[in-house]
Amino acid sequence: MPRYTVHVRGEWLAVPCLNGANTVGWLGREAVRRYMKNKPDNGGFTSVEEVKFYVRRCKGLGLLDLDDTVEDALEDNEFVEVVIEGDIMSPDFIPSQPEGVHLYSKYREPEQYISLDGNSLTTEDLVSLGKGLYKIKLTPEAEAKVKRSREVIERIVKEQTVVYGITTGFGKFARTVIPNSKLMELQVNLVRSHSSWRAYQGEALTEVVFVFFLASCLPYIPEKGTVGASGDLAPLSHLALGLIGEGKMWSPKSGWADAKYVLEAHGLRPITLKPKEGLALINGTQMITSLGCEAVERASAIARQADIVAALTLEVLKGTTKAFDTDIHAVRPHKGQAEVAFRFRSLLDSDHHPSEIAESHRFCDRVQDAYTMRCCPQVHGVVNDTIAFVKDIMMTEINSATDNPMVFAERAETISGGNFHGEYPAKALDYLAIGVHELAAISERRIERLCNPSLSELPAFLVTEGGLNSGFMIAHCTAAALVSENKALCHPSSVDSLSTSAATEDHVSMGGWSARKALRVIEHVEQVLAIELLAACQGIEFLRPLRTTTPLEKVYDLVRSVVRPWMKDRFMAPDIEAAHRLLVEQKVWEVAKPYIEKYRREHIPESRPGSPTAFSLGSLGKKTHTGHDHSHQNEL
Repeated sequence: MPRYTVHVRGEWLAVPCLNGANTVGWLGREAVRRYMKNKPDNGGFTSVEEVKFYVRRCKGLGLLDLDDTVEDALEDNEFVEVVIEGDIMSPDFIPSQPEGVHLYSKYREPEQYISLDGNSLTTEDLVSLGKGLYKIKLTPEAEAKVKRSREVIERIVKEQTVVYGITTGFGKFARTVIPNSKLMELQVNLVRSHSSWRAYQGEALTEVVFVFFLASCLPYIPEKGTVGASGDLAPLSHLALGLIGEGKMWSPKSGWADAKYVLEAHGLRPITLKPKEGLALINGTQMITSLGCEAVERASAIARQADIVAALTLEVLKGTTKAFDTDIHAVRPHKGQAEVAFRFRSLLDSDHHPSEIAESHRFCDRVQDAYTMRCCPQVHGVVNDTIAFVKDIMMTEINSATDNPMVFAERAETISGGNFHGEYPAKALDYLAIGVHELAAISERRIERLCNPSLSELPAFLVTEGGLNSGFMIAHCTAAALVSENKALCHPSSVDSLSTSAATEDHVSMGGWSARKALRVIEHVEQVLAIELLAACQGIEFLRPLRTTTPLEKVYDLVRSVVRPWMKDRFMAPDIEAAHRLLVEQKVWEVAKPYIEKYRREHIPESRPGSPTAFSLGSLGKKTHTGHDHSHQNEL
């Protein structure tokens, strides 16, 4: 018999349907009838017939035709909402799709597994798991560790040993011993009250959590509320709340609904928590760390592509490649600086990739380039090194046990410690935000140079008929606004601490805000570089028919596949979003990467054009002009 789960004014109702020929309108009326039956005053209605409503899917919020049959319009056990005319959306009803969830217009279960051993999970793995690309399982060794740890917990309970969080209360109540008969209730109460793992705990719990993950049953987790010690208690309690069948949950099948209905729709039962398991679920840095891993991976992606965007700008502004000479960077051998200089050479070496634009200013008499072009290896380079530093910390963190107390099965002992403290990821993510922001700060200055005719020798704001058209004027303002906002977001939240839990937890990391604002800073950086990418491609239009190097022409073609040239003013937001999407999806990197890696593999000799300031001992003062790009006189 088909059955549907219907949301009416904050209530979830299971409505069976004996006849597939019944209409969506019938389903709505039956849900309203059941809703009225459960209310002492009939919900304020005299009869079902007087209620005017429409029906929509919970997943996607698509409106349904009341005259369609349920058999034609709905799948068995689909989740729908009855919206009564005149009502606003009920306050406990959450929009159907979690922000950023790109799984599933039609969810397909992945075939490959990532095996968790507690040592080798990577930030790339974690982001891929978040995209639903893999299943997860424990290695046999990890399963054995879990089992041994569970045996230690069971022995503690059996012998009635006093151990924090297992047979006692929490925080200020650590000295309150809980009788064995109430230990399971203790764990559930912990999860409920704090809602406002690794292979060192819980045997069956890990298996059930994996099943929930595979079904994409995602609990509703508010982004605010953690102080980052003792762990991310409030957000993780909301995660655990869904596992025990309470609170809100989302799945591709149901959209948002009460957790118990979502689990039921997937044939799952809520977890029954055993001693220690509730504490193990909530007492760690998982929220800081998971957001931090996403931040690291997005930062890595935009940092790589920032070099490509800046190289394109340098070509448009007729800059020199002399500043990327290997000898310059060998005498200041920072790893990131050397790599950025190499990428610029691989993209701009016109002996390897002939550039008509570079040839056009081969004998120019301009002075050295501005710092925003000349110093890209130094500025972009330290961003790369910052990301590598933070990634190392995050990799350690995601392969760490951050619970308390820790269970050491080989010693048959539990030890209270402070691994739940989020200071490591908090400080690292504050540092990440400060570092990555600089990509936007220097990009915004390059956008200014592209738009300013006195600096670019291009039409003002990169548009013809200036005055009638404003071109990139406000796009540059947008970039400036985002950079300014980032300056405030870069203030480190981890310098703050407030005592909580009656001074038991008297120093905290504030790492949740570190992670959230790092992601926001990175998004702003992506958007600023999207504007620079559009501006540089628009600059190319005014240099035609000259062509740039092959890899940069490929980047130009990619952009033009989604954004047409700017001939006169139009709605620009969709263009910025399209360019932003290219960067987020790493399309710009995918286009340029083969050329960069080919240059690396082939060990192509470095092109070193002659310079007016270059001389040999045998010809002191003799000046030559043999290179493809202009050379500049000394400048501070």
